[in-house]
Amino acid sequence: MSSNPGFRSFLLLSFLLLLSIVAEVQARGKIFNVVAYGARGDGRTNNTKAFCNAWYHACQSTKPNMVFIPFGIFLVGPIVLSGPCKGPINFFLHGDLVAPTDQASSSIDHWISFQYIDRLTINGGGTFDGQGASAWPNNTCRTLPISVRLDFVTNSEIHHVTSLNSKNFHFNIYACKNIIIHNIHIVAPGDSPNTDGIHLAESNDIQILNSVIGTGDDCISIGPGSKNINVSSIQCGPGHGISIGSLGFTPNEDNVYGVHVTNCSMTNTMNGVRIKTWAKPYRSTVSHITFDHINLNSVANPIIIDQQYCPSKRCKPGASGVKITKVKFSNIQGTAATQMAVTLNCSASNPCQKIEMRDINIGYYGVGGAASSCCSNAYGACYGQQHPPSCLR
Repeated sequence: MSSNPGFRSFLLLSFLLLLSIVAEVQARGKIFNVVAYGARGDGRTNNTKAFCNAWYHACQSTKPNMVFIPFGIFLVGPIVLSGPCKGPINFFLHGDLVAPTDQASSSIDHWISFQYIDRLTINGGGTFDGQGASAWPNNTCRTLPISVRLDFVTNSEIHHVTSLNSKNFHFNIYACKNIIIHNIHIVAPGDSPNTDGIHLAESNDIQILNSVIGTGDDCISIGPGSKNINVSSIQCGPGHGISIGSLGFTPNEDNVYGVHVTNCSMTNTMNGVRIKTWAKPYRSTVSHITFDHINLNSVANPIIIDQQYCPSKRCKPGASGVKITKVKFSNIQGTAATQMAVTLNCSASNPCQKIEMRDINIGYYGVGGAASSCCSNAYGACYGQQHPPSCLR
């Protein structure tokens, strides 16, 4: 065991927290230990059936029950843990879950999926290990599993867990409402493909707080239909930054409204804060967006709106039908890894309107001169310090 006093204190606090939570559940409900259903934490036994059985029995009780995964390494999945449940349910991951690596399992769109549940809690200090290195070479050939999916989940919380080396996205939040995600750790190499940390779509009233995310794609990506999203105190890097989008790829996408990203830091990321849309005619709106108090450390594209998004570079030229309006970039400071610190490349048919730049201070210290900005079809106003000089019309 480490001789570090802080580490010993953390272990003690974690143990005391575990005891208090277990005691509370015992007083109010029941603990369903997966080991009692035949699970073995040896890293080899397939425990999918045991997990399903433990979940089923916990889900049938009206009390706030716990599915308990003790210390150990549990091979499980792909698995769907579905509701509705009769009462609140706590998926308490104290040990580590590892994903299968066979080709059949890697062809399914999920590893662990929670569906149609109200008052779900996922916590416990353990790890979801997606074993992504086994599948990343095949990323261009097929869709790979998302590590943890939440579909149609409400009034729920995820905290104090780690997601390691997902094959695809780490967490996918779809059609959910009133979800709080905080104090989580997401880890994958900077060159791992498509390993977004947290992806949202068609969800509202979502909070993502006080977490550390380092991955190979967007630390957080906010997709169509996202409304009232609060992102705060996120440490991002490596990765592609915090992005709204990509949007406008298909017809009839829902609007994005009310996204607030505050007090976040980006270190050695491809992008800082970004809005990205495809150059397609499909119409939707992005509005009431705030990026505030963002710290940058060697970020390639610190502030970027890209309405010609095309990662494959094989897209047909065109103008995006997505309307971007009422976006605030304020108190953004730090260093850029490239000279172009601010890029606002908006749609020719749907120019960006009511863009606000306030107190921007981004330095570049490489060859070619000071940091610069570039705008196309972008209209708005600037206030306070502007470094590089604003290019808004």
